[in-house]
Amino acid sequence: MTPHAQAAPQVLIHDPTLRDGHHAVRHQLDRDQLRAYAAAADAAGIPVVEVGHGNGLGASSLQIGRAKLTDPEMLTTVREALTRSRMGVFMAPGWGTGDDLRAAVALGADVVRIAAHCTEADVTERHLGIVRELGAEAHGVLLMSHMATPAQLAKQCALLASFGAQAVGIFDSAGHYLPADVTTRITAIVAAVDVPVIFHGHNNLGMAVANSVAALQAGAAIIDGTARGFGAGAGNTQLEVLVAVLDRMGYTTGIDLRRLLAAADVAHEHLMPAPPIIDSVSLVSGLAGVFSGFKTPVLATASREGVDPVDLFFALGERQVVAGQEDLIGTVARQLAASAREAR
Repeated sequence: MTPHAQAAPQVLIHDPTLRDGHHAVRHQLDRDQLRAYAAAADAAGIPVVEVGHGNGLGASSLQIGRAKLTDPEMLTTVREALTRSRMGVFMAPGWGTGDDLRAAVALGADVVRIAAHCTEADVTERHLGIVRELGAEAHGVLLMSHMATPAQLAKQCALLASFGAQAVGIFDSAGHYLPADVTTRITAIVAAVDVPVIFHGHNNLGMAVANSVAALQAGAAIIDGTARGFGAGAGNTQLEVLVAVLDRMGYTTGIDLRRLLAAADVAHEHLMPAPPIIDSVSLVSGLAGVFSGFKTPVLATASREGVDPVDLFFALGERQVVAGQEDLIGTVARQLAASAREAR
């Protein structure tokens, strides 16, 4: 390197294919599927491979979906397949517990994300403390972040950092953002904290890669992406596209692109019936600001109650529903059906 040359800016890639992708297949990935993708991701040099039920540790339930495997079975399978990559897990207080965290770290989880609704960071304090005590890397993340202003998100992320989070950030859980939305939010968060900032995108409006680039340019240091965009609805930021774009832009990820493409092929062939697409319902979910994981239950409920899923998504968006409130889908659908009957 010449005296005037600058090192390429670095970005840490976090891969939740085996966690967020679970939403797309009703949390039914089996051991062979987990093992195949984890081994391919490890060979590509992906820094962090996250695994678990789509809603995180302790979330397997009748309400939001029973997973094919238990948390310990999933973690053990992936841990055995990783030789270089660190293993990540995700937990939202209320679904998971301190005992779930202790079990996950004992089974080899290196990075633990504690998640909260975008205005409720205070619920993470105890669990972030547990993660730090256990010696794992603690991240604090805010879900459905489009529901809060940049100033609110900055304040909430500062709280997460004060509770011990070693990285903090936001999830565009509904795929609602445009790049300018991301820029204002990440800029505010970076100014408020002294730890790395995370961005996790969804692709409902086709903006996930552009939003991820906007996040990096605004100062984020950790970006999430899944193979082939594997995830609920229109899917997540497509990992192999993201890494290729970052390479063109001069960022360094430490990931072998050719092997990453091979890992994406493994995901396509072994994990998903078909790659996610931006269909009409996914697009409306993003416009309405509704969690992407609601797509399947919204379609089923709309069909059962005889209402338009587009109307149902917009009605759910007006009520600002969040993950965990799946029971409201039926309630709102019945209200729409009753209103339609009265209007006849």
